[in-house]
Amino acid sequence: MDTQEKARSHRLRLGRSSESDRFYLLTTVTQKREPIFADTRAARTLIHILSRQQEMGKVVSHAFVVMPDHLHWLVQLQNDQLNLLMGRVKSISARQIGALRWQAGFHDHALRREEDIKKIARYIIANPLRAGLVDSVGDYPHWDAIWL
Repeated sequence: MDTQEKARSHRLRLGRSSESDRFYLLTTVTQKREPIFADTRAARTLIHILSRQQEMGKVVSHAFVVMPDHLHWLVQLQNDQLNLLMGRVKSISARQIGALRWQAGFHDHALRREEDIKKIARYIIANPLRAGLVDSVGDYPHWDAIWL
């Protein structure tokens, strides 16, 4: 990401706020889309870090999938701000997974109340199937959803 893209990305975040109890779909990508999470240990380390955020009362995690080079995470924000949550997840995971480098920033989509949360969760966990990594969602080991 060049300097101009970074500035534009930062400006997009200005004026945005995090709302407690709101559902967010969060996406973040490894630097240069390196497939760090193709390594099972790296993927499980990230999943443990996500679980810890729920244990700490920062989010209710509804669904996630750890793809080889990115993360999709459907959360209901509790006692945190999105930028702090994602900064903490990325920082801790980078320290614990030596080869991991994240791209700057992350994408968030605040869900409207009328959006079908379960439909979005199904879309998230079907990502490995659409990417051609597996023939069945159940064959991919690095996902979870509270409904399943």
